[in-house]
Amino acid sequence: MDGHKKARLVAKGFSQVEGLDFDQVFSPVVRFETVCLMLALAALENWYITGLDVQSAYLYGKLDEEIYMEQPKGFAVPGQERKVLRLWRALYGLKQAGLAWWCTLDESLKELGFEHLKSEAGIFFYKKKGTNIIIGIIYIDDALFCGPNKAVVDAIKVQFMHKWECRDLGEPNEFLRMRITRKGRANHLDQCAYLQKVVERCGMINAKSTSTPLPAGYYAAKNTEPVDADLRSRFQTVIGSLLYLMLGTRPDIAFAVTHLLRHAVNPSQDHLNKVLYICRYLIGMSTYSLVYNGGSGAGLIACMDSDWGSDPTSRLSQTGFYLKLADGLISWTSCAQKTIAYSSTEAEYMALSDCACQVTWIQSLLGELGYKLRAIPICGDNQGSIFMASNPVTEPRSKHIDICYHRICKSVAKGNVELFFIDGAENPANLLTKNLPRKKFAKFRAQLGLQFPSGSI
Repeated sequence: MDGHKKARLVAKGFSQVEGLDFDQVFSPVVRFETVCLMLALAALENWYITGLDVQSAYLYGKLDEEIYMEQPKGFAVPGQERKVLRLWRALYGLKQAGLAWWCTLDESLKELGFEHLKSEAGIFFYKKKGTNIIIGIIYIDDALFCGPNKAVVDAIKVQFMHKWECRDLGEPNEFLRMRITRKGRANHLDQCAYLQKVVERCGMINAKSTSTPLPAGYYAAKNTEPVDADLRSRFQTVIGSLLYLMLGTRPDIAFAVTHLLRHAVNPSQDHLNKVLYICRYLIGMSTYSLVYNGGSGAGLIACMDSDWGSDPTSRLSQTGFYLKLADGLISWTSCAQKTIAYSSTEAEYMALSDCACQVTWIQSLLGELGYKLRAIPICGDNQGSIFMASNPVTEPRSKHIDICYHRICKSVAKGNVELFFIDGAENPANLLTKNLPRKKFAKFRAQLGLQFPSGSI
């Protein structure tokens, strides 16, 4: 940040042998949707938020394995060039570096009184009798601490900084390349800077903007031509960048990105053109931010939809649903269903079950934080699927549905969710399942919590 450049010693992890140099490598990190949930919760509860950046995070990780490394070129001890180094701590590049860091972090935070949640290992929760709660959001070397009492949060942060070499960020401006802006009781989340880099990388700075992510009625047909390596490389570079934007703060491009992502193995020139078409849409909407308005007092609500047999090639239906808190989306999904549905009711029923699973996870996570939730409303536009979920009877047209989708019946019976009907023409989840025309797209986009800096669109 001060203009100086830094160098980093990186181990040749690609030369490690599984079973000899490492065993487990999985390291849990906080999910995007969990970050959105915590920021929405902080807005509703008017929590104080502060950030830290851990310096050389992986170097704190303790290694259980016996690993040796050659001396770095240019830094070998004269006369002892044939000697190697024994690694006691993790280095960047090692397969198990992330796991070693997380285990060390978990032990350290336990000493401070934190416990990681079972529903989300990247969230740490601190609550002792007579004290206010503190929530730690950790993604490798980036950390946020939030809670209702500023003095208590700052005291814990100081204790954390005594254990780790950190840079105090104060009120956070960025987390995972997402800019965080606090305006009164509202938290604004955007990726404008990252989007600008994507547009520059694609060479589309002066491109004309469009009003929708894809042309109305467009369907991406499978490419039957041989693979073009250069075309595929460029397509995957652009679609990967758009996927990062979609997962972070842009639910409005969810359907377009996932629709084209299916052709990442062998894209055509038409597919590349349509990916760049999404970039043109984002150019005109580059200043949008996802807003969580704490002053609204809006609780948790879910909305789902399904487009039956929308893929003319595979005949798979499209599922789309979102969860909303503090008037802003905290979680959204747009994906093809795994099995072919025989009717629109069956497709909606399967989408309803998937949505209920996500709601159950959110309920479990918030329950670990001490929140007692009533039944979460889920809105859908198919009366048949709502009837099947509320009245679990076996009928000839539904008895073949995979047993895993019947979990929605138990969620309704236990009172975890409550189902409501919404007219199809007024269902905002349509935006996640279909390629909508301009007016309808703009109508539903306005209900997702996306706003221009000057106010609501």
